[in-house]
This record gives sequence, C-alpha cells and structure tokens, in this order.
Amino acid sequence: MLRSFLIYLSKAAWAQRLVTGWSVAWRAASRFIAGEKPEDAIRAVRELNAKGINATLDHLGEHTSTIEEANKAADDILAILDEIDKAGVKSNVSIKLTQIGMGLDEEICRQNLIRILEQARKHGNFIRIDIEDTPYTDLTISIYKSVLERGFTPQTVGMAVQAYLYRAEADVKSLLELGTRFRLVKGAYKEPPDKAFPKKADVDANYDLLAKILMDAALKAGAAPLSADGRIPPIPAIATHDEKRIAFARQYAEKIGLPKNAIEFQMLYGIRRDLQEQLVKEGYPVRVYVPYGTHWYPYFMRRLAERPANIWFFISNFFRK
Repeated sequence: MLRSFLIYLSKAAWAQRLVTGWSVAWRAASRFIAGEKPEDAIRAVRELNAKGINATLDHLGEHTSTIEEANKAADDILAILDEIDKAGVKSNVSIKLTQIGMGLDEEICRQNLIRILEQARKHGNFIRIDIEDTPYTDLTISIYKSVLERGFTPQTVGMAVQAYLYRAEADVKSLLELGTRFRLVKGAYKEPPDKAFPKKADVDANYDLLAKILMDAALKAGAAPLSADGRIPPIPAIATHDEKRIAFARQYAEKIGLPKNAIEFQMLYGIRRDLQEQLVKEGYPVRVYVPYGTHWYPYFMRRLAERPANIWFFISNFFRK
C-alpha cells in the first residue's frame, strides 16, 4: 500500500512542486544522487573508481513533454559521453527512451538514440537502455532491435529486464539470441497483477531463474569478460541489493564455472556501500548507477518506495536542524 502510494507520488506534479520546494528534500535525496551538474557526476565516478568500482551515469529525466525537450535531453547525453572520454573515467551511460522522445514521436526517439549510439561507438563506450513501465515495453524492445538492424552491436548497446514481469523470461530468451547484454532488476513501477507477480517470493524466484538463464548464456557465448576500461559489461549484470539474490548468483556462477570477470554486480549510488566494497575485495566487478541532474524527484520517490529504511532516512533529515 505504501509502495503504491509513493509510486503514485513519483508521477504527481503537485507532489513534485511541493517536495522539491523543501530544502531538506534535496539534503535527503543527495544520498542517492551525485548532484545536478555533469562535473558532480564525474567527481562521483572518480571516487568510485578509486575504490575499484565502475559506474554507469544516469542523466535523470523521463517522459519529456515536447520534441525540443527530448532533443535537448539527447544533447545532454552526448555531452556526458564526451565528458567521460575526456576525464578517462571507468563509466558507461544509461538512458530512458521516454527521455529522448518515446511517447511523443517514435522516429524522433530512434534518431536521438542513433545519435547517442554513434557517439558511444566513437568513444568505445556502452549505452544501457533502461526498461520502463509496461505500456512502453514492446516499443522499447522494438526500437532496440531496430538499432541492431542498423549495424550497432551488443558491445555498444544493451537492455534491462524486470524480474517481476511475467513476460521477462520470454523476452530474455528471445533477446539473448541477439547477444544482448542484460541488466537484471526486480522492477520499480506499479504494475497490475495481470502483468507482474504481486508476491515478493515469486519475484525473487523469477529473478533467480533469469539470473541462471543469463549466466548459462554467458558461458555458452564464451564468457566474455568486463572490458579492461570498465565500460563494456559482460552479458549478465545482477542489479540488486538483496544479499540472497547475490548469494544465489555467486553460487550458481561457481557451480557452472563462469569466471568472476564474466559477471557483474550492480547497485545504486548511496545504497549498500559496504556490500559494494565487499564484492570488489572478493574479486567481482561491481558497477554503481550514478544518477545526476535537476530532474531528481521521480527517481528519489522510487527509491523511497523500494526500501522502507529510506523513508526513515528522509524523515530523520526532515526534522534535523
């Protein structure tokens, strides 16, 4: 119930106007967001790299309302790819297709994505297409396939998949045939019971199943490792803070003989730093998603929805003088 309400608030314009007007809101949100400017993001990546952790930069924003906004968002992503290259940091980039025009004009979105992928290919970098709520799933996959048909490879562009969706297994098996590199997440949107598993236990079981499928596929494809510059990920990216899911993935990888550098664990900026550093010490590649930008409110609210502990962190900051 609380999770559903927070997800509703993440999309409510009135709530965004209210919360972003509180200075304390940014103080709490800054635990999970590197800052509002590209230089803040690069600084955060340098700090992670110094600990042996790779990064993915996420320029916050989704559901742009005009073509001009979508084009500007794409320009901002091109700029951060340049900044990564200039700084020489170990980071790639994640994008949401609704940020660059999906939902407004499919062809505009595709052209913006092509511009971004051309820039990523030029710099030897990688773009992860994030997955959004189910009204956009089919179109996201269709656009992804269309850029592969235009000559971009899975070494330049990959996908995410949400374990709470019933369709996830079929999508993964189909896209693995194209060599897709996957970020496996549980899912952070409010979905109806005919689209997604309503019970956590079922989501966890499906997550482990998908992790097995991804690791089996990685081994069958030759166990391609994380690239030396930390930018091109292996096929399976296990994106979770759930220690049981991480333990399952580690045990299964060891069982089938998948090398440590052919699997990547991913977490969010500001969450479970202890676990991030522990996995690095044990020899696993770890990547942290580093969000930045002025459009931080929806992201922040989804983080509150995911973990009740984050709500108490926010409340404690609210009453701190």
